[in-house]
Amino acid sequence: MAVKYASIIIDISHESVDRIFQYRIPEKIFSEVRVGTQVCVPFGAGNRERKGYVVEITEKADYDESKIKEVAGVVEGSITADSRLIELAWWMKERYGSTMNQALKTVLPVKRKVRARSHQTFGFEKLPPEGSGSGGILPLNPEQQQIADTFCADYDRGKRKPCLIHGITGSGKTEVYMAMISHVLAQGRQVIVLIPEIALTYQTVMRFYERFGERICVMHSRLSAGERYEQFERAKKGKTDIMIGARSALFTPFPDLGLIIMDEEHEGAYKSEGAPRYHAREVAEKLAQMNDAALVMGSATPSMEAFSKAKAGIYRLFSLDKRAGDGSSPATVEVVDLRKEMRDGNKSIFSRRLQELITGRLEKKEQVMLFMNRRGYSSFVSCRSCGKAIKCPHCDVSLTLHNKNRLICHYCGYTIPMPEVCPSCKSEYLAGFGVGTQKVEEMAVRRFPQARILRMDLDTTSRKGGHETILAAFAREEADILIGTQMIVKGHDFPGVTLVGILAADVSLYAPDFRCVERTFQLLVQAAGRAGRGKKPGIAVIQTYLPEHYGIQTAAAQDYNHFYHQEMGYRELMNYPPSCHLLGLQVSGQDERLTSHMMDLIQASVARHFGSCVEIIGPVPAPVYKVNDIYRKILYMKQGNYDILMKIRKYVQERWDETEDCKKLAIQYDFS
Repeated sequence: MAVKYASIIIDISHESVDRIFQYRIPEKIFSEVRVGTQVCVPFGAGNRERKGYVVEITEKADYDESKIKEVAGVVEGSITADSRLIELAWWMKERYGSTMNQALKTVLPVKRKVRARSHQTFGFEKLPPEGSGSGGILPLNPEQQQIADTFCADYDRGKRKPCLIHGITGSGKTEVYMAMISHVLAQGRQVIVLIPEIALTYQTVMRFYERFGERICVMHSRLSAGERYEQFERAKKGKTDIMIGARSALFTPFPDLGLIIMDEEHEGAYKSEGAPRYHAREVAEKLAQMNDAALVMGSATPSMEAFSKAKAGIYRLFSLDKRAGDGSSPATVEVVDLRKEMRDGNKSIFSRRLQELITGRLEKKEQVMLFMNRRGYSSFVSCRSCGKAIKCPHCDVSLTLHNKNRLICHYCGYTIPMPEVCPSCKSEYLAGFGVGTQKVEEMAVRRFPQARILRMDLDTTSRKGGHETILAAFAREEADILIGTQMIVKGHDFPGVTLVGILAADVSLYAPDFRCVERTFQLLVQAAGRAGRGKKPGIAVIQTYLPEHYGIQTAAAQDYNHFYHQEMGYRELMNYPPSCHLLGLQVSGQDERLTSHMMDLIQASVARHFGSCVEIIGPVPAPVYKVNDIYRKILYMKQGNYDILMKIRKYVQERWDETEDCKKLAIQYDFS
């Protein structure tokens, strides 16, 4: 039998978590040792026995075999919360193509000193008074109750297929979550609640505090490393049983995790930008499987990936089609054609209809939200006469303006000089599109001098507590108009808001990304959902240069199913996820010529070995080609079989590790 070696970390709470030692595995315990197993090993000059965790098993010795010590034995009851997280790190390393060290640093907290806190607020300005948390929620309506009852019955029978709740905005998904949480807590198990951006969902966190009180911990980006470690230690020691937080809250070391809630499942914040480039939905699904726990996702606008799995029966699909509040109904949505506004002489960012509605709301002392959609990597060029953006003929994505003189496709590398007239209608009115929230605020002050105006964007929320301060002031009706970016449309509930104006629906519609229509639809529906959440009816106005686009039309109708079928047809035609799998391979380095040369070599090698079974696109410059003097190029590969893309990733990594010049470069993998 072959000799096996275990890579072991001795103290996972130490800052130097990447220090790994190799030991030989005795043949008699081969069957007992796997990634995540806790073992005893001789350590140090005196061979004092220490406990450690296996993070990798290999048949290759990294050192002189005569100097490698043997594992002493497996610790009784070795499957712990920490061991499950290490096993999860191994799975993430394999699936997303990172190193084990990168995966371990993602899932394991680093132990650092933290000053004592008088209260577990950790960055939130206000919490309920001590002893709160015994209050109820509103009673569930029949639609909500049926979902909760079905979930609880299935949970008790051990039927824990992942669930997707497709509920319109304001349908009361949070109340259903809390009923599910109560059921799981009653069985002595713990719960993780994922929220895409914790600082923007203060209201939601407060609702959980009002229901569950001190049983909750909160994890968010403003915590120091020491505070994060302290929160994880509280969970491990049984001092809390609900963790609410963003993506990293997934790695809470609960001893008996029973439920993961993933609110606003569609949000892009659930995708990690650093290695490993994991998606929280996929990791949550794996983590739930490892712990025999349930996974429940919810959204008014589910991601194409999640909804396609629900349609295929991989996820259990629930629907909430009515708003939960008495007398509350979805907003009426109107679409304004900005081309007509321009022809009629109105060059303001506020259409005549929107100006009329804002004036009326101010007279009635009702509140208004104005949303400037700024998603996207960079400016696109559109025609002010016909409303069409200049697009790539090969990829059906908009071309990105570079240096004011060239338009480039970031998917296939197609490029043309900046045209002098519109290719579609020959108009001279071509321009890059983009108006910032600050300019919108200045224009609103001039147009509506009687209004009290707040602005919410990165500039106004950079200080600690900035988000809560602005949102709390608007909730107290200390302002009439709230102007902002995506921050203002994510999960907020303001009963006084009866009008939402979406000033530029086209900005994200032409981003250089095959998901741009999906993201535009999601943003428009979520934005419209902020209006009319109280008893007064709401109106949402979508201003666009292309009102006939299916993404705009389905958002105005708030018809997710129609949008899904339209978009899925496009994805199948163009062979984009979720109709296939996509691997993006990025190489970066300070030497531009070496970066390009190495990427060309990778492309040629993959084409030789896998060209008959994979579609290869590129290499092309990354959407932002140079960042901090680092050049980045990307190679895309499409395949219906995920395993084939995994083989390609492993093949490339092996060649990469053998090539001396690659030590001057960095490589990163991104699976979609």
